[in-house]
Amino acid sequence: MLATRASTAKRLARSFATAIDTKASGVKVAAVDNGQPTTAVTVLIKAGSRYQPSPGVAHVLKNFAFKSTAKRSTLGTVRESELYGGVLSASLSREYLALTTEFLRGDEAYFTSLLASILATTKFLPHEFSEYVLPVVRDESIHASHVPSTLATEAAHGLAFRTGLGAPLLAGAHSHVSLDSVKEFATSAFSPSNIAVVGTGIDSARLADLVDKALAETPLPSGSSSLSTPSSKYFGGSARIDSHSSGQTIFVGFGMTAPSAALSVLATHLAPPSALKWPSVPRSSTKLTPVYIPYSDAALAGVLIQSPDVKSVTEAAKSIVEKLKKPLTAEQLKSAVSRTKLDAAVTAESREGITLALGKKVLSGADASVESTLAALDKVDAATISKTVSELTTATPAYVAIGDVTALPYVDEIGL
Repeated sequence: MLATRASTAKRLARSFATAIDTKASGVKVAAVDNGQPTTAVTVLIKAGSRYQPSPGVAHVLKNFAFKSTAKRSTLGTVRESELYGGVLSASLSREYLALTTEFLRGDEAYFTSLLASILATTKFLPHEFSEYVLPVVRDESIHASHVPSTLATEAAHGLAFRTGLGAPLLAGAHSHVSLDSVKEFATSAFSPSNIAVVGTGIDSARLADLVDKALAETPLPSGSSSLSTPSSKYFGGSARIDSHSSGQTIFVGFGMTAPSAALSVLATHLAPPSALKWPSVPRSSTKLTPVYIPYSDAALAGVLIQSPDVKSVTEAAKSIVEKLKKPLTAEQLKSAVSRTKLDAAVTAESREGITLALGKKVLSGADASVESTLAALDKVDAATISKTVSELTTATPAYVAIGDVTALPYVDEIGL
């Protein structure tokens, strides 16, 4: 048993014992190579929704990924990538825009060059904007508007932080985004100081050389500058969204102006996931989901409660608040810490987890390795939890009710 744990610790340590280089291009590079047959290269850009000049701009920019560049048309990019068997994807969070290529080891020169051309020479053609980009933006926004859990977390961010992290992640139905505003945002965002190139399944020195070569051929736009946003402040508040399409939803949450290990443990304690994927007894119709979303200068945590009827969701919300105010037993604390550590370790083992951890380290100097995360969770004790609960219960919660708002409880009616 001890030998197995030691081996695992060494393997995790190797995963993050990687060089970080700032080469001639000015772009920072980090990579980890565990000998796998596939490689992924991600360009992580500080161009999330918190940095956008107006609502929806970052969402539109995300959907301009892998469109026509000075080197290739949209069709050419897709067809050439298919010949290599590669997969192209783009994702957007509140802090980062991520452009990712996944491919077989040995094809890294082509895909690194492809990513460089996307950064440096995307044409932002008007017909692609109107025919390809905006329809996808609209479809993604419409889909999100019909998912209560997404609506709840979006509304909670707005209540918690208002601006910055509180800005909408997706373009709204009434967001007017011009092509010029997207181009201006891209020019500002695609600055070397905003960009980290992160690889898995590739040596960091090799990746750094490829990035330098690719950006020497297609330099980043001149005049680009670093983006900035004010430090996050927590406010809180309540929102009620009328909906009669998919049951009743309540989000009970709180925010802090720094990531908090205690807050993540508390979220797990309030809505502990089942240890059995297929329990022997029927599942309750009321679903409780712990939420903990850390950012560089803040965190949002809470419980998402979903149920077919108002009575069940109200009772569940009241029980969550009662549980929040009740001190944890030693057994409850141990269980919550252990499950939170497991979830953190599982996330860190994934390609996405490794990429985000390395990207944060490169762009902000934050130590987001699994070792530092587990060490912080090990330090959470009863006193830490008690202090965190005291701070939360004296602050304004971020409370969202979605469904039959004529019957769903107000925040004071569940004990907050």
